[in-house]
Amino acid sequence: MFIGILQFELRLRGASSLKDKRRVVRSLKDRLHRDHLVSVAEVAHLDNMHVAGMALALVNRDQKYLNEVLDAIIGKLRKLTDAELGDCYREVLSGSQLPSAFTTDEGEPLWTEDERRDADPPPP
Repeated sequence: MFIGILQFELRLRGASSLKDKRRVVRSLKDRLHRDHLVSVAEVAHLDNMHVAGMALALVNRDQKYLNEVLDAIIGKLRKLTDAELGDCYREVLSGSQLPSAFTTDEGEPLWTEDERRDADPPPP
């Protein structure tokens, strides 16, 4: 499993209010989600009408595919007409770099064998 993360700044052209900024940001978020099935959020500069700090993430089992999607997204961001791409940071993490989602901080399993969903059902 691989997780792709892209953090970027957009400099908004011609935004005269936060409402203008939100229109551009919402449109971009919707388009990226629809076209690439990524999760997108505005994460910084929320009260600045000229800059939007955004981040997106996607998960896939194929690192090559994940990098291709990130490349395509960066290409789209560079071609925006209502905003200019500023700083951009990209990272791809492998599953081995992440803490296990199935254990506590002490390394204990989150559930017993009886509690597992995929455990064999008890005989009738």
